[in-house]
Amino acid sequence: MNYLSTRGDATPRRFCDILLEGLAPDGGLYLPQTYPQVDDATLNRWRGLSYADLAFEILSLYIDDIPADDLHAITRKVYTAEIFGTTEVTPLTWLGDHIALEGLSNGPTLAFKDMAMQLLGALFEYELGRRGETLNILGATSGDTGSAAEYAMRGKKGVNVFMLSPNGRMSPFQQAQMFSLQDANIHNIAVDGVFDDCQDIVKAVSNDLAFKREHRIGTVNSINWARLLAQVVYYFAGYIQATKSNDEQVSFTVPSGNFGNVCAGHVARMMGLPIKQLVVATNENDVLDEFFRTGAYRPRGTADTHETSSPSMDISKASNFERFVFDLLGRDGARVKQHFGAPTFALTADEHAAIAGFGFVSGRSTHADRVATIRRCHAEHGVVIDPHTADGLKVALEKREAGVTMLVLETALPAKFAATIVEALGTEPPRPAGLEGIEQLPKRVKVMLADVGQVKAYIHAHV
Repeated sequence: MNYLSTRGDATPRRFCDILLEGLAPDGGLYLPQTYPQVDDATLNRWRGLSYADLAFEILSLYIDDIPADDLHAITRKVYTAEIFGTTEVTPLTWLGDHIALEGLSNGPTLAFKDMAMQLLGALFEYELGRRGETLNILGATSGDTGSAAEYAMRGKKGVNVFMLSPNGRMSPFQQAQMFSLQDANIHNIAVDGVFDDCQDIVKAVSNDLAFKREHRIGTVNSINWARLLAQVVYYFAGYIQATKSNDEQVSFTVPSGNFGNVCAGHVARMMGLPIKQLVVATNENDVLDEFFRTGAYRPRGTADTHETSSPSMDISKASNFERFVFDLLGRDGARVKQHFGAPTFALTADEHAAIAGFGFVSGRSTHADRVATIRRCHAEHGVVIDPHTADGLKVALEKREAGVTMLVLETALPAKFAATIVEALGTEPPRPAGLEGIEQLPKRVKVMLADVGQVKAYIHAHV
């Protein structure tokens, strides 16, 4: 299996090369040359597997430069009840006929990012050990990627983490999860700006090939194909739990900011998983909803990116979106490069119409919507959900079709967003044992301007 860039660089690369590289040299994102196809017999065989063994089967379709026994050992080490709380790893919670939450937030940092980041940490450690090399990870987070990456990488041999976050724009719990870590290989940088400013810095550093190679820069954001590939697994797991036979279709609603989570669903659908619809749910930062409705992609600047009560989705430049556009445009790397090199772009009428063939629809949620949805879910089902999951559930209820099961991907546990839960329900959300008073722990963080040069200097001084 070889990989190519969304911007036209067709130099064949193997999985372990792009695992450590992140962005392609031409600034594009990596995708496999073809999507492996999963037939009816294979899907039936997978129905009896544990999550760890299912992950091995799917990853094996894309990874042929890690020995099978080693890869299987990695998935069995990562996807355990000890790390993810249940033997199912991603259990379903039914909210009535044909609608359920897929639980993705039982890992160490209480967010769905753990599902991929725990695997990524193990893969990094394995490959760096095999090569005798080190890696300096540069990432950006709007809330949950950062803590998931840091908890997965803390203490890992040969790995340093430099994580950028928007200063003051995460929940107190999210900030405390990251900034309270005292491990020497973890470096938190709070940038005066929004998530998009952090993401722009990561891309700028990654596009400086000389600096990237000298300082061995890699990434854990979902621009890293390995991270997104790990997320493909839970679409198959959710489908298998929700169906009895492969002639059933299932739809998924995904709260979306950077488009990585739902892009994994796109990959699963391209592999042949019987997905009817992929529903993109945005908050007030609704650039993606606008695109799917109109065909126009108009990212916003810092001043026009709203600070909301679902902060992990406060994103206006969705990096992974480029992967879907690449497939939508017939894998025309030159056109993708042209589109994403411009401030905005618009599809032709025919291209916009073609979106339906990929199963995508979209919807939008506001603060009032998410508060009302949290109340409704608790009142009707006794289930407390976080604000991002509430965005997803609100849009799912609008978009679901009669007779088609809808799975809403849970984003995080409500404990991470206590203020909104208190507003909706009047009570503090429960916290897992050991996380009481996390906001009062000593913090280790460097605040700096949204400046590429400052970030480079900081990395240079700490590697």
